[in-house]
Amino acid sequence: MRTETTAARYIGGHAIDVAPAPLFALGPGEVRIDVAYTGICGTDLHILHGDMDQRVSMPAVLGHEMSGRIAETGPGVDTWKVGDPVTVMPLEWCGTCPACLAGHTHICQRLIFVGIDSPGAMQSSWTVPSRILVRLPDGISLRHAALVEPTAVAVHDVRRGQLTAGERVLVVGGGPVGLLVAVVAREAGGEVLVLEVDAHRRSVIAELGFDVLDPTTDEVALHVDAWTEGAGVPLAFEVSGSQPGMDTAIEALAVRGRLVVVAIHPQARPVDLFRLFWRELTLIGARVYERTDYERAVDLVAGGVVPADALISAVVPLSDAADAFVELEGGGGVMKVLIDCRASADA
Repeated sequence: MRTETTAARYIGGHAIDVAPAPLFALGPGEVRIDVAYTGICGTDLHILHGDMDQRVSMPAVLGHEMSGRIAETGPGVDTWKVGDPVTVMPLEWCGTCPACLAGHTHICQRLIFVGIDSPGAMQSSWTVPSRILVRLPDGISLRHAALVEPTAVAVHDVRRGQLTAGERVLVVGGGPVGLLVAVVAREAGGEVLVLEVDAHRRSVIAELGFDVLDPTTDEVALHVDAWTEGAGVPLAFEVSGSQPGMDTAIEALAVRGRLVVVAIHPQARPVDLFRLFWRELTLIGARVYERTDYERAVDLVAGGVVPADALISAVVPLSDAADAFVELEGGGGVMKVLIDCRASADA
């Protein structure tokens, strides 16, 4: 029986290390997963930058975008078996706070986000409560399945935006989540324009058949004006996490347009409240996801709607996790970086 795992951990001071960590006996309702792949998320980068030091307990095992197979089941687990392919919905809620009682368990007021508030998936072997497992179909690529979590984010974002087929949609920020929002919005019938500053990311987005522009040029306002015949877009998604992105998204909205705020903005942002008032705009928060979003995301990934190979820029071994964070922060030529935890031979 294994007694330790190898984990990538945030140790403070903008540093990641890879070190052994203990494996404890399974408790009731728990399972141990042999982790195949774990994606590096923008939230992980926020942790690395120290933005969440008040939440994480160091050393903090990172990661919540993952895939793997069940290696062991604990007492009372009878709906899962060894070898089942799984991912996790990394949310644990209390069930008793006002948000939970109102049916909004995914934004519980005492929410534990696994991989931030508790140890995450960037390790070779991971113990979790079976209640947060999400079943993957047999035969799915575990590499592709590591994209289920960010796809669920996009599914929830588009659902929050109440997209109607045929609507013009602006996505500001074409990183991994922005691209996934564009994919999900197009699948739902939206006509999508993406704005992205990075040339490599623009090329990836264009190759997938999307209209994409550099938001730092004057071309954007002229294009949106011509595209919408001066009306503005009915729906926009702010995925850049920047002040210029927020300004651009609000400026592009039509009368009674909806803006879904997807990105994490660690600092307070000025918002043009006069324009919000003048055009009767709606500002919508979209934090995580619900179970239905996750199940839809599994279908989109398994069905090939999500362009997984185009999104995955690099796969690096767990031993090189620290270098992978450096590569991702460099930005150029990178979309999504996966950590290969080498617990499964299934690629």
